[in-house]
Amino acid sequence: MDLFPEYENPVAPLADRLRPDSWEGFAGQEHLIGEGLPLRDLVESGSKLSFILWGPPGTGKTTLARIAAQLTESEFHEISAVSAGVADIRKVIEGARQTWKSKQKGTVLFIDEIHRFNKAQQDAVLPHIENGTVRLIGSTTENPSFEVIPALRSRCQTFRLKSLEREQVRDILNRALADKEKGLGGSGLEVSPEAMDMVVSHANGDARRALNVLEAVHDVARDSKLVDLKIVEGIIQHAATLYDKKGSEHYDHASAFQKSLRGSDADAAIYWLAKLIAGGEDPKFIVRRLLVTAAEDVGNADPQAFILVQAVANAVEKLGFPEARIPLAQAVIYVAQAPKDNSAIVAIDQALDDIQNKGLSYPVPDHLKDTHYMDAKSKYGFGVDYKYPHNFPDSIVEQEYLPKPLKDRKYVPTRRRAGE
Repeated sequence: MDLFPEYENPVAPLADRLRPDSWEGFAGQEHLIGEGLPLRDLVESGSKLSFILWGPPGTGKTTLARIAAQLTESEFHEISAVSAGVADIRKVIEGARQTWKSKQKGTVLFIDEIHRFNKAQQDAVLPHIENGTVRLIGSTTENPSFEVIPALRSRCQTFRLKSLEREQVRDILNRALADKEKGLGGSGLEVSPEAMDMVVSHANGDARRALNVLEAVHDVARDSKLVDLKIVEGIIQHAATLYDKKGSEHYDHASAFQKSLRGSDADAAIYWLAKLIAGGEDPKFIVRRLLVTAAEDVGNADPQAFILVQAVANAVEKLGFPEARIPLAQAVIYVAQAPKDNSAIVAIDQALDDIQNKGLSYPVPDHLKDTHYMDAKSKYGFGVDYKYPHNFPDSIVEQEYLPKPLKDRKYVPTRRRAGE
């Protein structure tokens, strides 16, 4: 059964011509499609359960959807959430009903970039999944937990795809060069090892990007049968940065940045800083991450870290990029290499938990209450038993500052004073 005859067209893009139509031809995602593993089992069992494929570009989401439709002998309808709307969904639904009536055949509705559908558009799909009119397969580069409505997520299994390994991308490219029917095998094109390394590196785990570069190289090379590094560099020009400042990559990179700072790995922190800068991240966002880390993870082990980051924040605002990268790097190295103490966040979060979640919210003891008004002491007895610390040696006096039920409650670790 040939569900997708248009991709037999030799003038179709190389990446489309080389789409595998079986598990055996598929590269990567072994954790999902290996024998006895989740996605493969779901498809081969004949289950009608809908699912969402979440992963970076060029990792095979559309191809997996097509393979699933083919193996379940279903009609396949693909729409893009970028350009489609509710009317397009209704058209597919009506077609699915007619297909079932005339052929007793199911329909797969594949929605590419489903995260771009708004709530109303996602809601429009729900009843047709529930009554079995269509089986939904959605693809997204964004975390479904943030971008797909709960009602739709609850009706779908989510499978997370991984970026392809470099050797997997290399294998795909070599296959394209060898395939005489759908690939470039009849062209006699040869790619030098250095040029191949450049294409693989540029792809960054994205098979489609790699094949697009290879096809462009083939078109540019023309009569030349050997592609060298210079030709590939001319095609690529600038290495791509894997970073989407509007999507989940934004939060993933910020997380890696902050965790590297916390882990005192200055080299990793500088690398993630560079990714944030290269990705066009707002410098104010970077500074906020630094300020939080200076307070949360360095804390009182080195209070100078927070002061330094504040100064850098001012410098960044005045300088702008590209010069702002220098004070940012200075602050990142300082914060990463500074000693660490998280007692501030631990203390305040424990106290908040006591008050907000454990019901340990008590009134102020009378001796600590405000006395700056008439009758506070004389009539109400507020502040009568308060001991003014500066009237005692070293300005320290034993008295209870916590409510009685919380006597001896410890939120902050006891530290020795200098000289003790």
